[in-house]
Amino acid sequence: MINLNPETVCYIIQRAKQFHVKEQIVIPEKPNSPSDDWALQMLADHTGDLNFEEVLLQIKDLEPDQKATLVALMWLGRGDYALEDWEVTMAEATDNLTDHTGAYLMGHPLVADYLQEGLSQHGYSCDE
Repeated sequence: MINLNPETVCYIIQRAKQFHVKEQIVIPEKPNSPSDDWALQMLADHTGDLNFEEVLLQIKDLEPDQKATLVALMWLGRGDYALEDWEVTMAEATDNLTDHTGAYLMGHPLVADYLQEGLSQHGYSCDE
């Protein structure tokens, strides 16, 4: 069971899809040098994009355990963990939270698909 309203996750999924469908959005696979912080680069490169900013604001307003749930859902949907390992997934996500959780999530071009799959494995759907 997730500790985050599925409607909130669906809102983030919708906005992430709208952001990632745009042309000329280039998200670096990794920084140019070890000292580069790609999450901060993403924030700088996409200021003014309302979908991007709304997702970041939505995630920023979440409680830490809810942010960890989003990360865990992405990992689950991506296939990094199995549903039966949900407690371990949540513990890992909680241990790895940063101030850039929103940028981390949005840095994955398929984040909407991963979140949707993670929700689906928990029995939730974003279908209207």
